[in-house]
Amino acid sequence: MAKALSELRQRNDVKWTYLSPAGDFQAEGERSGKYILGGEELMLNERGESVISYADYAVAMVDEIVKGGHIKERISVVRK
Repeated sequence: MAKALSELRQRNDVKWTYLSPAGDFQAEGERSGKYILGGEELMLNERGESVISYADYAVAMVDEIVKGGHIKERISVVRK
């Protein structure tokens, strides 16, 4: 994935956003619909956790596609 991100960063002909999940990416986790976006670094929520369910990751991804606020950026997402 690091190679793919590096290649994206070299492109000027594509609008891209790279969304990194939290450290604990839970396939069976529930959907809360509440998440926090961050930058390049691993981030923690207010409980000191780096966790996100697949369902909330998908919600964050769709929201980012619709809003488009982080073009040519890598962002991260954790459960609120």
